[in-house]
Amino acid sequence: MALFRMSLTLQTSSKTSGAPVSVIKRICRNKHNGWTHETPENHSRTLTKTFCLCQCKCKCTVTQFLIPIRSKSRFASNEAGPVDVQRLYANDHDIVEDPELWHTLLGDMEQKMYVVRSSNGTSTASAIPTEKDLIDSELDEFLVEGLSLDSHEDSDTRHLFTEKSTKHFNSLTQPCQMPISKKEKKKNSKSLKQSEREKTAKVKRCDLEKAGKEVSLNKSLLSYLEMCVFTGQLIKALNSLNHYRSRSASKQFPSVSSIAPFNILLHAFASKGNYSKVREIFQSILDDKLVPTPQSFAAVLECLGRNSYRKNLEYIRTTIQSLQNDGYSLNDLFNRCIYAGDQREVILKAIQRHDPLFEPQIEPPFSGYVSPLLVHLNHPPHNHSIVSHARDLISVKELQELAKKQFQMELNGTITVKSILRKEVKENSIDYRGIWEATEDDWSKTIGEAFERNLNALVQQSIRLKNQKAISLYPFLKVVPQEDIVKIITQEIRKLAEGSESYSPSIIQLHRELGTRILSRYEILYKKEKGILEKVERLYQNYVGWYLSPNESLGSKQILNCREKWQQLLYNPNTVGPDVDIGEKVWPNSVLCSIGRFLYGIIMRDIKINPHLMKVKSKVKSEQVVPAFYRIFRMQGVHLKEEIKPHPTLVKLFQEASRNELVFESTSVPMTSPPLPWASIRTGGYLLSAAKIIRLPYQAHQQKCRLEQAPPEDLYPSLDSLNQLGAIPWKINQPVLDIILHVFNNNGDEKLAIPQPPSELPAAPSIESHMTKQEKFVIRKQRLVLKRKKAEMYSLWCDALYKLSLANHFRNDKFWFPHNMDFRGRVYPCPPHLNHLGSDVARALLVFAVGEPLGSKGLDWLKIHVVNLTGLKKRDSIGDRLEFANSKLSQILDSANYPLEGDKWWARSEEPWQTLACCMEIAKAIESGDPESFISHFPVHQDGSCNGLQHYAALGRDEAGAKSVNLTPCSLPQDVYSAIASLVEKVRQKEAENGHQVAQVLEGFIKRKVIKQTVMTTVYGVTRYGARLQIAKQLKDIPEFPKEHLWSASIYLAGRTFDSLQEMFTSTKEIQDWFTDCARMISNICGQNMEWVTPLALPIVQPYFRQLKKTFDAHDPLRLKENKSFFDMFERPNVMKQKNAFPPNFIHSLDSAHMMLTSLNCEREKITFVSVHDCFWTHPHTVETMNRICREQFVALHSQPILEDLSDFLVRKYSYRESDMTRDGSLLDMTKSELNRTLKAVPRKGTFDLKSVLESIYFFS
Repeated sequence: MALFRMSLTLQTSSKTSGAPVSVIKRICRNKHNGWTHETPENHSRTLTKTFCLCQCKCKCTVTQFLIPIRSKSRFASNEAGPVDVQRLYANDHDIVEDPELWHTLLGDMEQKMYVVRSSNGTSTASAIPTEKDLIDSELDEFLVEGLSLDSHEDSDTRHLFTEKSTKHFNSLTQPCQMPISKKEKKKNSKSLKQSEREKTAKVKRCDLEKAGKEVSLNKSLLSYLEMCVFTGQLIKALNSLNHYRSRSASKQFPSVSSIAPFNILLHAFASKGNYSKVREIFQSILDDKLVPTPQSFAAVLECLGRNSYRKNLEYIRTTIQSLQNDGYSLNDLFNRCIYAGDQREVILKAIQRHDPLFEPQIEPPFSGYVSPLLVHLNHPPHNHSIVSHARDLISVKELQELAKKQFQMELNGTITVKSILRKEVKENSIDYRGIWEATEDDWSKTIGEAFERNLNALVQQSIRLKNQKAISLYPFLKVVPQEDIVKIITQEIRKLAEGSESYSPSIIQLHRELGTRILSRYEILYKKEKGILEKVERLYQNYVGWYLSPNESLGSKQILNCREKWQQLLYNPNTVGPDVDIGEKVWPNSVLCSIGRFLYGIIMRDIKINPHLMKVKSKVKSEQVVPAFYRIFRMQGVHLKEEIKPHPTLVKLFQEASRNELVFESTSVPMTSPPLPWASIRTGGYLLSAAKIIRLPYQAHQQKCRLEQAPPEDLYPSLDSLNQLGAIPWKINQPVLDIILHVFNNNGDEKLAIPQPPSELPAAPSIESHMTKQEKFVIRKQRLVLKRKKAEMYSLWCDALYKLSLANHFRNDKFWFPHNMDFRGRVYPCPPHLNHLGSDVARALLVFAVGEPLGSKGLDWLKIHVVNLTGLKKRDSIGDRLEFANSKLSQILDSANYPLEGDKWWARSEEPWQTLACCMEIAKAIESGDPESFISHFPVHQDGSCNGLQHYAALGRDEAGAKSVNLTPCSLPQDVYSAIASLVEKVRQKEAENGHQVAQVLEGFIKRKVIKQTVMTTVYGVTRYGARLQIAKQLKDIPEFPKEHLWSASIYLAGRTFDSLQEMFTSTKEIQDWFTDCARMISNICGQNMEWVTPLALPIVQPYFRQLKKTFDAHDPLRLKENKSFFDMFERPNVMKQKNAFPPNFIHSLDSAHMMLTSLNCEREKITFVSVHDCFWTHPHTVETMNRICREQFVALHSQPILEDLSDFLVRKYSYRESDMTRDGSLLDMTKSELNRTLKAVPRKGTFDLKSVLESIYFFS
């Protein structure tokens, strides 16, 4: 879009006086830079003019710009009005090129233009800015602070000037230097720093952008070619590949640098036996100077094995010779390639035509540990045996039947669960259900027709525009049968119909999720077509047999865990059929969003509803139809968010016709059989559905690369820990479930954390016409509070409904939770609704499916656990807690036998529902008559004592800090929260005596609970602002605290809490500062994301980057933006997030490593182990064993040189070599030297003896 230029001719014949015209920054509706010029509010006529200076085609309205002045000679009424104003353009793109016309109000940031209308009528202008100057300027303050028209009777000269420039009045026609604002100075300084940072960056921005575009193109092209091949469009795929190859000859476009797209087409034409095309593609590989891989040669041999040309044997020999010349062997074809369908057998047949005696030698991978922390597990005792996690729980035949049920559920993609909601059956319910079913049938036909119509339109438009070779949406929409797409869209309609009134996901999120469902369906269909599904089912039947009887495995080598067994099955020398470990299919984000937008177009344009459907008894039937969904725009902070809402008639019809059922995706519920073991980062968790080993946003590409590059054995500890946690079977605690259902269906109970339905809220007050403005304001405020409360209640109520409905569905079943990790290595169960990481209610619902006798101390640990859950005796010894439990035994039994009718002692607990569940278990054990033989399924928890500070104290060998977090043996548990509260109180008392007002106000209010959250989250990066909010929330909940002092008191307490923490944990602060400095300098100077490797060799990358460009705009489905997907490794990091997040993330990676070490050693000692981050669960009689292992592994972990290893890693990866230094004393050289020094400056350690942790019984308690 051309630059708009403005010309004004001001002519007055008598004295006039004008008011200043202000100029402020605005943006066009596409959020690009522009300026709005407007007159002061005190004028009777305010006219606004917006100039769009961006290059977008936003077509911002351009109107006449008018300067209102007061002219007594022309306006008798003395009203403001326009005076001889010229309009330069008739539309948005017209521009008048007249050098005599002056430009005002659009000057350069550092120059002021002065325009003089002289007596001869000519215009003089100075310092006219260029278009680039105007577009690049970012104005944060007034461009022209004041503009006035001044007239003098004795002169014909009229001056246009600013107030700040009156001192230059004598040289009006000369340019003047405009004062630079503070913000502009800061910006100029920032720009300088930016340019300096680019000089110190390890990789230049231009290289990053080039590499990013290349990676994006290759990934997009690979997925596109796969879809073309899957839908049988081989020639189209080949044309597209050649199109991008030829295009890459120009340096303007990225190149096809990956061998994977070529291999896809090689196998595609090989499956047809088309040797000429295979030769053509193989020659293209050589022409592009790419190196053929064993997979490339395998495709050629596959083609030769599928036909019977006379020269086949000669071609086979030539191919084998080329393979060997490139340094590969025939065995590499069977150890380094991935096959689908019958490719393996065909290739072997081709090779045996050359060498009839050839038999492939399958090389099983090394299955042991290489970490020094776990190598002792590679050599178990001679008589070592393995105990099944599901021993005596179920028979092999029953488990195999459950496995078939799980396969079928994942094939279907969804599961229908009966809702626990009590719903009244109304008179017209059957009629409404009939209407709903008829409407859905009509919609299904409409969706099918609309999908076919829109798909044909895509094809026709592609032909008309002659862009058939570019990557397009069409193949992605053809990989899933139309009936499946109709089903998916119908499910999406149901989901929208039952959505929240006050909240909706953003439109982009809806598009991406719908596109992801199409991808998930394609993955299932791909596995089914290629025979992978059948092979997985066959291998899994073998695996579940071993899972129940692990000591009956055949072979000389003993199988030690789930992963080793699955690897044995995968790498069987006699294996046939496709490979199972193929990894997940990946579509670019642009494709997922485009698919979602395409399908949502059908929902928005073609799905109609009769607004009179609910009038069942009406004799007059209306045929009127309206869209069933509509768009709304809602402010979310400062952003305008587009949402989709259903028509009220649709919502009402869905509610009335609902069969009281909930539909969940198969990956959102627990599994009915053990999870597939993680044997690599590609496959594990669910049997058919793809599960990600690490939860990452789609832009986080760098950590995926690090995982792929890592040696497989380095990842075994993490994989085995996931497998161990996933192998534990669970069941529902039915008595507790029944009580919770009773409370939930009787309108909940806020005190017991059972959400109440929104209908329990009082009605919003109405605004009456007779009310004053103040009264109306109060009512509006109350209505807003009620609206927010209603939305919150509905969200919590739905969450409880899902959890309880799933628990009720599985009430008589055994089930398993597949697990995966976040990028720091912290472990989570995959099902989001019902799991043991949930709230108090969710945890109370779950118990171990396999029970074990309580033994001699099991009942005591149950009693100690119930006291721990109440939170009443946190500072008492274990003996005192047991004594307290015995003194409360009558109340415990009363809680178990009369939970809702009795004294309800359990309801006063910090964790009421878990307390009730434990009371019931204690009662059952006592009533059994023989507690030692009682089979208990109840998990007992052991919590770390402020675990983040424990890791910091161990890292720094901090004597005082270690004592405060129970790393040293003590007769009583130390409470760091109370200790910090005591330090803060001492400071407060001293300052109160000196007359500090806030300190005086806080007398009696500095309690453990007030500062606990702040102390807990300090090690996880909480800022002073965040700490102030935490403390303010706690003070607000104290009824006696004077609310007028809330702000000042929270600021005061946050500061004193931080000071006390620093005083108690001296080395912790030093280490935290070192972490922050390293991350800040690496991200700021090197321009790279922060990376490290955990003590268990798990590579970690912080995925925080500053995305300066628009990620995606999929308005053209015919041609997707194949090189516009942005990944974290090709963007500059977000320095603020990188430095703030590194200390807590590093500590999280350490607590994850500690958990994994405990997990693997507990499994080796045959005890049940489950974790919720730093809270470990086991059976009552094995608590002491788990505690011993937990302490031993903590000592083993921190006996490693963790900080030194981190420093060495950072130095190797990020430091500058001597050749990078100039030694000229420049700022750049000093910065690089400072970085090198910082990375090597490992903080000093204290004198704490780490082995004393072994004797600390309150370390985890």
